[in-house]
Amino acid sequence: MDSPVIGGARANSYAVSALMLLSGLLAVPSLASGASGGSSVGPSAGPSGGPTTTGQGPNVQPGNVTVSATGNGITLTTNASTLLRNQLSFSGTASRSDAGRTVVIERLGHQTNWQWTPTVTTTVAGDGSFGAVWQTNHIGRFSIRALISQSAAAATATAASSAPTVTITVYRQSLATQYGPGFYGQRTACGQRLKRGTIGVANRTLKCGTKVAILYRGRTIIVPVIDHGPYANGADWDLTEATGRALGIDGTARIGAVSLPAPPSLP
Repeated sequence: MDSPVIGGARANSYAVSALMLLSGLLAVPSLASGASGGSSVGPSAGPSGGPTTTGQGPNVQPGNVTVSATGNGITLTTNASTLLRNQLSFSGTASRSDAGRTVVIERLGHQTNWQWTPTVTTTVAGDGSFGAVWQTNHIGRFSIRALISQSAAAATATAASSAPTVTITVYRQSLATQYGPGFYGQRTACGQRLKRGTIGVANRTLKCGTKVAILYRGRTIIVPVIDHGPYANGADWDLTEATGRALGIDGTARIGAVSLPAPPSLP
């Protein structure tokens, strides 16, 4: 809610965090690649552009999957999810005639002001393969594309637009608590009446309605900010009980989280 609550269910949720830290339940699991069970393509989008439901909970999707795209004679493959300061590996193939040329891997997102920005470069090997690693230095959801430097330097808009493009999300590791019981029927700081099935998250600084992507144990969900808080134990987020249940969280947990600012509207 909009102000701290002492002695209520929301305050009680904070009390379990120290015990759970000692029991090791707060560790963030490692992010697996598609080869260990993920699909070869990224999560599918629903009618409104959000993820579809997989049966694990409202709008829950597998997060540890491999994404791949082909275009302009190049194939690009990487992981859909990673954590800030982790290494994100890219691999791909180009024409053998491009051997020795530089591959420029670019990203586009809120952090780059929605402009394509070089992220990492590598060289095409004799067999046409290439690989590169980005030490992630910013959170966000990014479009990623690969271009051969020679064609990029003199590139036409058509060549750039046909470059293979995938979407990845870089999450910040955060502490999350949960709330719900004792507050059902009350209005949140954003004016929404809290119910048992309400999907959303509370944050101290983000505006109401801001979309937030959450990653936990290989599952991801996008939820809106519906409340302000939390105010105790240094937690960054307070998930509604329904959100936690959808992800398989019970109590306090280490999650990956990132807000998803919308791109500017086209004129």
